[in-house]
Amino acid sequence: MELRPYQIESCEAIGAGWKEFAKQLAVLPTGSGKTIIAAKVSMDVVEAGGRVLFLAHREELLTQAIDKFRTAIGIEPDLEKAQFRASRQAPIVVASIQTMVARKDDWPRDHFDLVIVDEAHHVLANTYRKVLSRFEGHAKVLGITASPDRTDARNLGAFFENIAFEVSLFELIRQGYLSPIACKAIPVQIDLSAVRKVAGDYSEADLGDAVEPYLRQIARAIREHAAARKTLVFLPLIRTSVMFREICRAEGLSAEHVDGQMSGRREVLRRFADREFDVLCNAMLLTEGYDDPAIDCVVVLRPTQSRPLFSQMVGRGTRIAPGKTNLLLLDFLWLHEKHSLIRPAHLVASTEEIAEEMIGALEAGGAAERDLEDLSLEVCAQREERLRAELAANSRRKGRTIDAVEFCLSLHDIPLAEYAPTMGWHGKPVSEGQARMLDKAGFDAGSIRDRGHASAIIDVLMTRRRLGLATPRQLRYLRQLGHPSPETATFQEANEFLNSRWGARPATSGVAA
Repeated sequence: MELRPYQIESCEAIGAGWKEFAKQLAVLPTGSGKTIIAAKVSMDVVEAGGRVLFLAHREELLTQAIDKFRTAIGIEPDLEKAQFRASRQAPIVVASIQTMVARKDDWPRDHFDLVIVDEAHHVLANTYRKVLSRFEGHAKVLGITASPDRTDARNLGAFFENIAFEVSLFELIRQGYLSPIACKAIPVQIDLSAVRKVAGDYSEADLGDAVEPYLRQIARAIREHAAARKTLVFLPLIRTSVMFREICRAEGLSAEHVDGQMSGRREVLRRFADREFDVLCNAMLLTEGYDDPAIDCVVVLRPTQSRPLFSQMVGRGTRIAPGKTNLLLLDFLWLHEKHSLIRPAHLVASTEEIAEEMIGALEAGGAAERDLEDLSLEVCAQREERLRAELAANSRRKGRTIDAVEFCLSLHDIPLAEYAPTMGWHGKPVSEGQARMLDKAGFDAGSIRDRGHASAIIDVLMTRRRLGLATPRQLRYLRQLGHPSPETATFQEANEFLNSRWGARPATSGVAA
């Protein structure tokens, strides 16, 4: 199988990371082919004479992994689950975490050279920690997960040592690998204030009671805003899903229901794939291991405080398909007591503050359909202006040095401008090597917060140097002198522009990038 460019880059970054870190994380959005990356990394281990354990928590993920490994690298893993027992000679074992936690002692501590954790946000659960501790000290660990925000990444940083590779949802949309996402605020106010929390998320039983009074309004909203779309609806209970199917039909929509207990679900899914009806209602069955790229509308009626769960639901519609222009998310006005409910903005926002501003802008726009990337860029531009004003008001740097925030803003990199540490090593003091490099590039040492901050900025500097782009000092002067696009100007273009303003003065030609 031919890998996509970002998949090749991720494998290379993971391979390089093993030289320093034993526990790495790869962060890619749903639909990006994370299992393909895991297969290629596994192949590298097997070719070196090692063995791999791939852990997942649901049967659909195990089956999917076996199929993807077979297709991608020509090796069919052995299965360790329930009545299935993997051979000790198998180069790759795909295992259910529930089975593996019970059988972990059956495997020698040094049997596996690499353990891959699918949906790595589960890694902090006791079951996973027990299995991973069994092989700790010998096996490296690779976690693969959809894009977390800073809080999620910081939590995962309690286990993982390094984010080896990360690509954003927007990057893959721009490259044409995932579908653009549009969002529409729907003024159906659903009160969640009486819903209890169980195991860190909303009680599904209470959610059913909370959502059911609004199902007719929601069906009418789908008919009004998404009647021509292939729509997948997530509901909290089988009872609620069946009820919504009947209400959709009464409102003139062709709808069916599917759940994990019904015997004919494969036939229902086949009919949906063939577009024999438009709306498929399900009670949390199709969150993982289900792909129908033609789905172009997702309705989440199972509100959650879990970003990974929300991402999985929305991810059922992010793949591209012929004739598909975008994925539409209908976003309802959930009334809740805390700002912890995951909304579409959280799929792309790097911080809670940006997400809240996007949610406010979306709701203020009424029922207008907004592209999530456009909305994100708009909010980030507003935050950039506020940060610039704050920087100007509180400037304390020396006249000829560069403030880290100023540099990030010059590149319109709001997440880096608002940097916060995630991995454990990030909080360590800036190393001597980092300090020398940043000083040579002209940075004010007092504006660099810690080793992680320095590393992130140096990564940007090295990328810009590799691409031949303007240095930090050049960027500052280009912006001051009104260059139309300083962040994309090359080193040579910057020199020519500055020389045209200053004469032959080579003020920036010798500055390290």
